[in-house]
Amino acid sequence: MNYKLSASVMGIMMLTLAGCASNPTSTNAIQLENNQFEVTGLGKTNVISKNNAITAANKTCGRNTPVVTNEKTDYNGVLKGVVDEQTGRMVEAAAGVIGTFTGKNASLAKDDDYHTTLTFYCK
Repeated sequence: MNYKLSASVMGIMMLTLAGCASNPTSTNAIQLENNQFEVTGLGKTNVISKNNAITAANKTCGRNTPVVTNEKTDYNGVLKGVVDEQTGRMVEAAAGVIGTFTGKNASLAKDDDYHTTLTFYCK
């Protein structure tokens, strides 16, 4: 009985800490002039950050459709300013291969390496 109680408490604590440690995938919408909105999606890859931004835009518009007027994607990874984006991807791939051989996670990618900012209005 005591074992089950302590295991349950540990499980709840781990879930609570995991929830605190995660980063949001997008920002809240900022309303601009002319009924336009702006959201930013975050992700490990360009595609993930765009999808997160589109999801935030869809949530903002509700039943309406977001019409994108401007899109900007930036790479803000660990190697920004050291190497270009293509070289950074190759270094990340090499780190993944090394991690596979050593049995450790050698990934340099973070959940917020790419930032996609969408400006849109709802129609």
